[in-house]
This record gives sequence, C-alpha cells and structure tokens, in this order.
Amino acid sequence: MIEILLIDDESYVTGSLEKTIPWSSIGVKSVYQAASAFEALELLEENAIDIVVTDIAMPEMNGLELVQEIGQRWPHIKCVLLTGHSDFEYAKKAVQLQAFDYILKPVNDDEFVKTVSGAIEALKDEWEQAEKYQQLLYDRKSDFKVLRANFMVDLVLGRQLSPKTIKEKLTQYEIPLMMERPTVMMLVQLGKQFAHLDYSSASLMEFAVGNIAEESFANHFNVWHCKAPHEYLLIMVQPRYEAGEKFDYSAENRSLRKTNLVDATKKLRGNVSNYLKGEISIVVTDWFEFPESITTAYRAGLGAMFMIANEEQHSVHFLEDRVSKDHMFVKSMETLYKPPTMITLLESKRWDAVEQKIKDVFADLKQTRYSREHLYEVYLALTNAFMYIAHRQGQYVSQINELGIDFILDQTMVLSPDRLEEWSIGVLNKLQSELSVNEESAKSFIVKQVQEIVATNLSQDTTVKTIADRVFLHPVYLSKVFKAETGESLSEWIIGMKMERALYLLKNTNKKIYEITSELGYQNPQYFSKTFKKYYGMTPQEFREQ
Repeated sequence: MIEILLIDDESYVTGSLEKTIPWSSIGVKSVYQAASAFEALELLEENAIDIVVTDIAMPEMNGLELVQEIGQRWPHIKCVLLTGHSDFEYAKKAVQLQAFDYILKPVNDDEFVKTVSGAIEALKDEWEQAEKYQQLLYDRKSDFKVLRANFMVDLVLGRQLSPKTIKEKLTQYEIPLMMERPTVMMLVQLGKQFAHLDYSSASLMEFAVGNIAEESFANHFNVWHCKAPHEYLLIMVQPRYEAGEKFDYSAENRSLRKTNLVDATKKLRGNVSNYLKGEISIVVTDWFEFPESITTAYRAGLGAMFMIANEEQHSVHFLEDRVSKDHMFVKSMETLYKPPTMITLLESKRWDAVEQKIKDVFADLKQTRYSREHLYEVYLALTNAFMYIAHRQGQYVSQINELGIDFILDQTMVLSPDRLEEWSIGVLNKLQSELSVNEESAKSFIVKQVQEIVATNLSQDTTVKTIADRVFLHPVYLSKVFKAETGESLSEWIIGMKMERALYLLKNTNKKIYEITSELGYQNPQYFSKTFKKYYGMTPQEFREQ
C-alpha cells in the first residue's frame, strides 16, 4: 500500500484533501500532513513515503527547493506540485526537477485523484521492473553457480582448455582468480554433525561453508569455491594483488603467505563451528601455478583426503606436512574375504549370518588404521554381492522396492564407517524382504525354465548338472527346488520324459532302436533298453513286436 505526504503552509488545504479524497479506493494506506518543508523533511526521514504533494509558495524553503532536496535524498519518491500560478516558468522548473506532475489551485478533486492515481501506477510499474531486474540478477547468479561448477570440474579433471578460453571464462563468470599466479587448493569435508543430511541439504551446507570461506579469507586472499567431482567442497585460494602487479616469489613472502593461510583456515573452521554448529576437515595442497598444475594438485589433495578417513577428524591437513605419514603399513581387509564369503552366505539365504559378517567387517575396520580407500573396498564388495544375489533371483537392483540404482552412485555412503554400515544393513534387510516375497514365484519360474530346457534338448546329454549350469544354480539347490515344486526328483523326471519320447517313437515311427537310443542322448543301447523295461515292463524290441 502507498503512503503519501501532503505539504502546504495553509493547513486547511491539506486537511481538506485528507478528508475529501477516497484514499483507500485508490490504494493509499497512510496520509501524512506537513505545514512546512522542514516539517516535511522530518516526516520523510521517519516514514516510508512514496508520493509527495507539495505547494510551491512556502516560506523559508519553497516547494521547488523541497522537490530538489527530495530528488537528491529519496530519488524513488514521486513528487506532485501544487501552485496557484499557471506561469510557464514554474512548469519548466518542475520538469527540470523531474517532478511527476503539477496541479493548479484551487484543487479539483477529480483532477487530484487522476494525478495521484497516475503517480501510483508509475510507482507500481517501477516496482515491477525492479522486481524483474532482481529476478534476472538472481537467475544470473544461479546460472553462474552451475557454470562455475562445471568449469571447475573441467579444470580439475584435466580437460584441455586453451589459456585464452580459461581467461575468458574467468572474466565471464566473475571468478576472482588470475592466470599464472601462485594458488592453493583446499578440499573440505563436512563433519559427523552433518552426516544426517540428504544430498540436497548437504550441498546447501557446503555452499554456506564456501560463503563463510570468502569472508574468512577476505583480508589476504581471493576465493573461488564449488562442489568437487568426488563429493567434497573445493576452495581455490589466491593471494590478493592488483592487476599488473608483479608477484613476490621470495622465501619471505612465501612464509608470510603460509602464515596468512594458516590463520585464515583456522578462522574458517571457527566460523563454521559458530555459525553452522558443526566441524569440517580440510586438506590443503601445496602452492601451484594456476591453472597449469590444478589437476595434479587436485589428485594429490584427493589422495590425502582418502588417507585421513580414520585420523583426527575436524582438523587441517597440509600436504607438505604429510610426507612421512602417508608411507605407513597398509592392512588388508581379511575379514571381508574370509570364508564363508558374503556371496556364499547370500546364496544360501543365511540372512542373519550375512548381517553378522557385515558387523564383523566394520568392527575390524574401526580397530585398524583404515583409509577412505578401505571404505571404498568394503563398499564395492558389498554392492557386488548385493547385485549378484539380486541377479541370481532374476531381478535387477533397480527393480527392487526402495533401492533403485541411486544407492550404487551415492558416494556419500563412504564418508564414514558408521554411515556405510548403517546403509549396508538397511540394504540387506530390504533385499531379504523383497527376495523372500518373490521366492515362490522365482521357484516356479525356475521349474518352468527347466521343463522348457528338457523338452527342447532330449537328444542331448541332459543331466541335472547340465541343466543347473544353464539356469546358473547349484545342482543340489536346483534338485531341491524342483522336488519342492513338483513332488518329483529332477533326475527321475528327466528319465521319465525321455521314456515317454521313446514310447512315442517306437509306436509312431519306423526308426531303428539304436537310432532312437542315439536321439534320446543315450550312448549305450543296453542301458537304454534296461531303463525302458524298468518303466514299461518290457524291452523296446518286445514293445514293438507285440
């Protein structure tokens, strides 16, 4: 709603307007009155006035002088002049002062309403344009965020870009770094306090950390922050300098840079703790010349981040201080591969044993000096076992309720042993529930497969083992499933199918008995004859001769 100020040294003029004009109907919420320019200035300082209607002829400071003062101090206010003079010079001066309009006295209410309504419409148009402009700025900043992130990914992953292209993008995306200047890279990981956040919330939190970094480093450094390709926040830090200024590469200046960097990094961690109520771990690379060695620096920082998985959390790790630490004995994950393996337990549906093995793996992991690489090893072994058992049951993991393929791609699972263990047990429970529900239909499907295989392969050496190989099951398990579903032994059923076929061939064809023997996959005619007699009480020859 609009607020308007009426000014005239003859108070009956403003009083009359205040009482006779239907203010609310034209969108005016508040009407203020002043009897002088100085009183008006006081009201303008205390209230959010949108429109000023002022008389010209006033003592001490006239209306034209007041409009000039308002234009300098509150350029957004629309000013309308009241005058008893129709002199052209007044109109000319009003135009020069960019007054919205002027009205001749005595004031006609209809003309007054028309003029004020025009001023209100003009204000609304300006507000709408300002809002559109702000939205464009917001959209531009949002686009810049994506473009900067993509540019960062291209650089750290080694995409070949010409120096000219890099320089143009730095300028175009308003990135405050310069070419061929000493730069340091920081990889930032959110602490355990943020582990409960989903991917979107974690990304917002990382963006907040990046903004805090800009403030924390502002005294001595320029900062560019983006999401890194491997689920970390990436911060590029470059000392401040003037364009064209020669950079000081002396040992003294390098020591000063290191001191400033350490102080700013401590300030960053402190501000994150105070404002976001959480901790962060930071890996700081050695200084490198931007952008030439950015890929090498990123790989070094990423490798170090993998190594500090179980070391002191929420701390700063400078790569130049870690040379001796990273050459320590590496322990293998024996519990993960010790028989019975995960796949063996899953195949035999020993769900409780699988869960216990998972717990044993993580208990062993937490008691040793593990790295992020160890977490990836466990992660990949578990996902491999889960996919294997799902495929053995004739399903894709993407088809299993509440899992989907995203659980394979979500790298946040390897940020901590606790989170990875919780995820592993959760997936196991979902697999158990889903596969148990579908087990009966899966068994029926297996029996149907077996029946089709036998029906089309009677002429070959069709045995339980060859069929089991065809359906990717253990022969013992296949026989168990078949008998549970049909009530008949699989091997006996295969023989029975062959004997039915033999009976048909003897009765309806002129094929020799040895030809039938070969067609049914028997190598020994005597064995075939003995088996036939067991089923029908006579030999094939006796059956044909009767």
